[in-house]
Amino acid sequence: MAEPRPVVSSAHLAAGASPGLSEVEYGLILAGHAFQRWMVLCAAAAGAAGLSPVEVLILHSVHHRGRAKRQAEILLALGIEDAHIATYAIRKLDAAGLVTTSRQGKEKLVAATPAGAAFCARYAEVRERLLAGAVRDSGPPAAALSEVAGLLRTLSGFYDQASRAAATL
Repeated sequence: MAEPRPVVSSAHLAAGASPGLSEVEYGLILAGHAFQRWMVLCAAAAGAAGLSPVEVLILHSVHHRGRAKRQAEILLALGIEDAHIATYAIRKLDAAGLVTTSRQGKEKLVAATPAGAAFCARYAEVRERLLAGAVRDSGPPAAALSEVAGLLRTLSGFYDQASRAAATL
């Protein structure tokens, strides 16, 4: 019986020093697209149709711990390098009445409005009902999920370091 072949998006990338890395990358591609699709559709089910994945992420980040965030904090927490992407998303969220902006010196502060907080609560309810319960009942155990999360954070460091190196070539 033949040994199973790795599931990768590009065989030429699996031929090098780390074939397993190609398997992880393909998993990231699929998971990334599925997660973005989920955020958009969960947001719509929670009453905010038309939000992009970045807008959903920013709103949840701003609502986190119930305090206003500096735009620089949002960029850092979410790993967004292009401030224009966040600026556009924040403007759209502000126009929708989900966040407010203010200034503290030169810093832009962003805070969730009561409507934004209510949206986040509805999103959490939909997430619990449709996703979290299914993962709890049929998915990997919580400890395995935490281990995967740690591995993804570690890999992100390798990708960031490799990105810096590639920028100098």
